[in-house]
Amino acid sequence: MTIGTKDEQQAYQKLASAHTPPRTSVRNTLRAFVVGGLICAIGQAVQLFFIRVAHFSPTDAGNPTVAVMIFLSVVLTACGVYDKFGQWAGAGSAVPVTGFANTMASAAMEHRSEGWVTGIGGNMFKLAGPVIVYGVVSAFFVGLIRYLFFHL
Repeated sequence: MTIGTKDEQQAYQKLASAHTPPRTSVRNTLRAFVVGGLICAIGQAVQLFFIRVAHFSPTDAGNPTVAVMIFLSVVLTACGVYDKFGQWAGAGSAVPVTGFANTMASAAMEHRSEGWVTGIGGNMFKLAGPVIVYGVVSAFFVGLIRYLFFHL
């Protein structure tokens, strides 16, 4: 069912396009690329710190590096900095570890008034559940494909 005449629809489309902000895809893409690269460079610097100063092996430096990046993301989220940064940076702030930690911390902070279990725990894992399930299922299929191609 169509509402309005064809002339009214065209007038509405003209009005809507006059008030629609211009697309800034190139600028947003470049900004996301630079910010994502900067976050990864910070992670690399943290890892090099663990390798050179704490004398971790490159393999063993991975876990504390991820922990530090998660910690920084959660602290910046709690201070309200990461969300403002994410608004400006766009997709670049969604680097998997820091972006996921930001999302989890935001969900916990938003629902803390509902209690520890049903508020914080329940709402954090409403968000994390699909991500974890997708990750596990994807890992299973990648492992299965790898096994089939390289072991049979």
